[in-house]
Amino acid sequence: MLEHRTSNLTGLLLPLADRTLILPNVAVAELIDYQPGAFDLDTPPWYLGRVTWRNRQIPLLSFESACGDKIVIGERARIVILNALGGRPALKFIALLVQGIPRSCKLDSQLSYVDVPLCALEQAAVQVGEQVAKVPDLLALEELLVNAGLI
Repeated sequence: MLEHRTSNLTGLLLPLADRTLILPNVAVAELIDYQPGAFDLDTPPWYLGRVTWRNRQIPLLSFESACGDKIVIGERARIVILNALGGRPALKFIALLVQGIPRSCKLDSQLSYVDVPLCALEQAAVQVGEQVAKVPDLLALEELLVNAGLI
């Protein structure tokens, strides 16, 4: 019976400029060094172009900018390659700009939800140790790309 098992999951805390995101570690394919993306000028501000990863061109997004905030590319900037969840053949991965190296954390089914303002791309906020982390809506990120005609 599944109900009797304690569901422990390993999560990753992704540091952004103005918030921390949390994802299950299986959502992240790889962490790579920052590289500027190649893009056209008529794209949305949150779209930072395409980066090369494993001989693929992956769309690079700024989560902060997609939520209406400024793009920050700090000295510790890195790129997290996320596994796309929407089942679109043309979109297997999404690259997300982060500000530092993600940290691993243990999660259980008893996450404490926190009542804080969320942007449209955030599903929830949870307390992880001493900090509040936001749960991003990865399918909504994919929809952004599709709706902007970038996929």
